[in-house]
Amino acid sequence: MEDNKFTNTNSFSSSSTSSTQGNSFGSGFGTSGSGFGSSNNFNTSNSFGTSNSNSSSFGGGFSANKFSSNSTTQSGSLGFGNNAAGETQTQDAWEPSEGALGAKVAPVMSPQTFEQWRSFIYDLCGIYFQDNKKYLLESRLQKRVSFLKLNGYEDYLNYLKTHPNRNDELKYLYEAITINETFFFRNQPQLDALVQSIIPEIVNTRAKGQKYKLRVWSAASSSGEEAYSIAMMFQELVKPKYPNLELEVIGTDINYQVVETAKKGVYREYSIRNTPPFYLKKYFKMIGPNTYEVDPNIKKYCSFKVTNLLDDTAMRQMNNFDVVYCCNVLIYFDTKAKIRVVSHLYNSLQKPGYLFIGYSETLHGISKAFKLISYPKTIGYKKE
Repeated sequence: MEDNKFTNTNSFSSSSTSSTQGNSFGSGFGTSGSGFGSSNNFNTSNSFGTSNSNSSSFGGGFSANKFSSNSTTQSGSLGFGNNAAGETQTQDAWEPSEGALGAKVAPVMSPQTFEQWRSFIYDLCGIYFQDNKKYLLESRLQKRVSFLKLNGYEDYLNYLKTHPNRNDELKYLYEAITINETFFFRNQPQLDALVQSIIPEIVNTRAKGQKYKLRVWSAASSSGEEAYSIAMMFQELVKPKYPNLELEVIGTDINYQVVETAKKGVYREYSIRNTPPFYLKKYFKMIGPNTYEVDPNIKKYCSFKVTNLLDDTAMRQMNNFDVVYCCNVLIYFDTKAKIRVVSHLYNSLQKPGYLFIGYSETLHGISKAFKLISYPKTIGYKKE
């Protein structure tokens, strides 16, 4: 590791490179937020009636239901976006009182408990919840609190620290706090850069006409669409031109559920919405209503496993890669965690090696170890 090349600074700017995508969704961890709020007050002369406050967070599939008197507030968010629901949150336990319909009041996370949770999650995986994401974290954890029949968020935190089954429960925690919005052929300019520029250079400088296995790491690969997209383009555009070139794509993610999805290689229409018709016809098999399976000849190039990008031991095993894709991940880390992750990515690459990150991400203020490279409609970073 070239520690002197990694800058520990709190000053960093967003990338000036513009994305052709309307929204930035994560591969393993993505971003997109939208909030919908409404509030109505209902009063009767007999003071009878209840109302509820519902919150749902799409992406991780977790929702929170809150019951209060005389007020209805509803909000929804896809990704780590701002949530302006207007709730008044004052306690961190199930309300013992019951409304007219006998419904218990859902737990509310106190500021002190939020700080404890934020530190706990940060130490686990580097994800940092800003102050304005308290409500989002609350809504994503509530389902686990209910499922485990716990009294509140403090109890759930203690469960994860002390319970004999805490390691198994961590799987569900990661599932709750990560965003896995992705689809096939999402970042086409980055894929084109690999096929048109990087692979020919590697063939000429490293393979030199001999058999060579190109190694690509799809870090935070989510449910595998990025990895399989790389494999399809390799099979279609690279293999015929360079028959001595082989491919190995390793996809990793911290979320156990999406890794299992990637291994199966079975997807719904939503995931293939951006797939060129030629690739859809040639490399997918329709196995049910709106259900498609990746061709076995593409699956053979790819493997997937659970990996934490901040796990130093695990990262030491990720090495000798030619190319790393780590898109829409750094946005969830603070500067300290970004420096640590990018250092791992740098060490995983051969020389020369190439790194691609998300369109809204930048290495400015994070690392000086890479050389910025311009490609048509995108940029990459080169380890020299």
